[in-house]
Amino acid sequence: MKINFEHKQAAHCENGVTSALLHNIGVNQITEPLAFGIGSGLFFVYIPLLKINKGPAIAFRTMPGLIFKRTCNSLKIPVVRKKFSSNEKSLEFLHQRLNEGQPVGAQVGVFNLSYFPKEYRFHFNAHNLIIYGKEEDNYLISDPVMEYPTTLTSYELERVRFAKGPLAPKGQLYYPEKKGFITNEIIQKAIVSGIKRNVRDMLHIPGNFAGVKGIAFTGKKIKKWRDKLGVKTAGLYLAQLVRMQEEIGTGGGGFRYIYGAFLQESFQYHPKQDELLNISGQFTKAGDLWRNAAIQASGIYKGRISEQQDFDIMGDYLIEISNIEKEAFKALSNIKWNK
Repeated sequence: MKINFEHKQAAHCENGVTSALLHNIGVNQITEPLAFGIGSGLFFVYIPLLKINKGPAIAFRTMPGLIFKRTCNSLKIPVVRKKFSSNEKSLEFLHQRLNEGQPVGAQVGVFNLSYFPKEYRFHFNAHNLIIYGKEEDNYLISDPVMEYPTTLTSYELERVRFAKGPLAPKGQLYYPEKKGFITNEIIQKAIVSGIKRNVRDMLHIPGNFAGVKGIAFTGKKIKKWRDKLGVKTAGLYLAQLVRMQEEIGTGGGGFRYIYGAFLQESFQYHPKQDELLNISGQFTKAGDLWRNAAIQASGIYKGRISEQQDFDIMGDYLIEISNIEKEAFKALSNIKWNK
C-alpha cells in the first residue's frame, strides 16, 4: 500500500503539508509562502494563565489546522477532516484513503516522534505530517521539516496521533478533495482575503494578549519577570518563548521571513501593488529582530547574563518588533486593491 507521492521539504510543517497535498491534486501554483499568507498564518498570542512545559503559552502562528482550512477554502477546494474516538476507527478510515491513492495529513504530538532528535521531542501537539502508505508494520511518512521521507510503526503512529494534553490531535486526519485548474484570478482573490484576515488578527483583536498589542504587552511583562519571578523562573519562561519561537516550525523570526516572501510572491499576482515589496522588507526587519531577541533570551536562560538591564533589553526588542509589525500591517490595510 504505497502512493506515488512526492516528498517536499519545507520550513514549517503545516505550510509544507498544505502545499504538498495541494500539489498532489494538481494545484501546483501554491508554494509554502503562498499557503502561509493565504491561510493568514502569522499571529502572536501570550496566555500567561495557560502553562505548557511549565511556561506561559505563547504562539507565533494561528491555531493548528487553520492554515490548511483557510487556504483550501479561499481557493474553493473542499476539505475532508475527521477526528476519531478510537485508533481502530481511525485506521479503518486511513487504510480506505490509502487504498484509494489518497495521502492524508495528520496532526500529531512531537514527544514520541522517534525520528526527531531528542532535544526537539517535548510535549507539543500541533505538528503536522503526511501519511502516504504502509509497508508491513511501517507507515510511510512525509514530514515537511525532514529532508527525506521517513516511517513510523503502527504503535508509534498511534502514540503521536492520540497524544494527550493541550491541543490533543484526537487522531485527526485531513486532505483536500480533487479540484480542477485553479485560475490566477482565484489566487489573486485568495491573496487579498488572506492579507485582510491577517490585518484583522494582528491589529483588531480586543485586549492586550494577541496581535501586535500582545507582542508589546509581553515585552513589558518580561521587564518585570526578574523581580517578580526570580532569575531562575524568569529564565525558564524565556526558554519557553525561544522554544516556541525557534524550535516549533519556524517560530517568530522564520514566520516573518516566510510572510515577507509571501508578499513578494503576491506582487507577481498583483503587479500594480508596489507597496507589497516595501512592506515585505518590514517583515524581514521584524524577523531579524525576533532572531536577535532569541539570542538575548538564550543568554539569560543559560545564565550568561542575568542583570535587570538584560531583561530590559529583551523587553525592548519585543516592543520595537510590535511597532514595526503594527506599521507594516497598517500599510497592508491601506492598500487600494482595485486601483
